[in-house]
Amino acid sequence: MSHHSPQVSADLIWEVSRSQNAFLVKRAQSGGVRFSRDPFNLVNIHSRKYAGFVNDKAIGVVENKDEKKGVTLITKAKATQKPAKGVVKTGLSGSKSTRKTYKTIASNTTKSGYRSDLRAEAIARASAIRKSQRPVKASPETKVRGAKAKKAAEKDE
Repeated sequence: MSHHSPQVSADLIWEVSRSQNAFLVKRAQSGGVRFSRDPFNLVNIHSRKYAGFVNDKAIGVVENKDEKKGVTLITKAKATQKPAKGVVKTGLSGSKSTRKTYKTIASNTTKSGYRSDLRAEAIARASAIRKSQRPVKASPETKVRGAKAKKAAEKDE
């Protein structure tokens, strides 16, 4: 996903591919908004900072598809010429507490000196994924309020 040659800068690749690439989603009806489907793009905004296919160091947080749920942290390795070894996946189980998940993401990004500027976005993405995996609570029945409403409810029964 990253550029293949050390002789070509990431800025040059961005300038060439920013108007047309496989991850770009253009929305003309919304005022020309541009989104990105890049798995390494944490906020899905088409910009140089968040473009994972351009940057040598990129972070992705995706949902686990197995029964334990959770999230998977994806980082790029140094082997840009070897696609099989170019990605490191760290599985974070759904049974682990959310605080431990966020701490793991923060330590893998900031403390290891990887991409400290993307720490907050990675944690926010993991938080949104974990929130979507929670079971939906059943809403309680609405209580009848007032004497007239109670009488009307008793008549209906």
